[in-house]
Amino acid sequence: MSSGRADVTSRPDLAELRETVAVACRVMAERGLVEHVLGHISARLSASELLVRCRGPEESGLAYTTAEDILPVSLDGGGDHGAWAAPNELPIHTELMRRRPAIGAVVHAHPPAVVALSLVGVPPQPIYGAYDIPGARLAADGIPTWDRSSLIRTPALAAEMADALGDRPVLILRGHGLVSVAEGPPRLAVARAVLQAVAVDTLARTTLTVLSSGGVPRPISDEDLAELPDLGSGFTVDTLWRHLCRRLTA
Repeated sequence: MSSGRADVTSRPDLAELRETVAVACRVMAERGLVEHVLGHISARLSASELLVRCRGPEESGLAYTTAEDILPVSLDGGGDHGAWAAPNELPIHTELMRRRPAIGAVVHAHPPAVVALSLVGVPPQPIYGAYDIPGARLAADGIPTWDRSSLIRTPALAAEMADALGDRPVLILRGHGLVSVAEGPPRLAVARAVLQAVAVDTLARTTLTVLSSGGVPRPISDEDLAELPDLGSGFTVDTLWRHLCRRLTA
């Protein structure tokens, strides 16, 4: 376990993953999934350690995250990085990674549309199909909601949150935001977890548009849902992630 920032910089094995998490934070900001300085992403390093987006002495928000802000922390919350502090809601990450060893990344974001939809009390539904197949499938399989709006800064609250998530990939936090998790190798899991958050945000924004227009959001038919093809991760993850990363430099 690294115990200081000097130790981090001497670990070249972490460099690529630190940069991946930093880019993912900037993608979330560019997509409007986070505002200002709130939100964080983690990636698993081992059974006992993760990398997480921390706040530094010149904190400027997720849109300006660099690899320097991504630091290792143990699953028991330990790790001294001087002026850099782990997020208050670190228990979100540590509890989920402890419970589900296959998880490679955890995202916590505050998409305004997701917050608003959770307060309206309308559950996410697969109201469209081919427009966003991954999002439709997420909704069809069920996106649970945790009814508490607490800052998840204790193991007890994190345990409640994890119970609400169960084995699902995304959990909506009522009046707070969402948590998205993905399994697999950490770099790929980071992309998947962010893309799931993007899909839920798109679903929430579209649902709110329907509601504000006087419409009633209705799920598509089971027949249409069954016709949606699996486009493969090469398209739904690799290509889309490459696009979102390129937008950062456009």
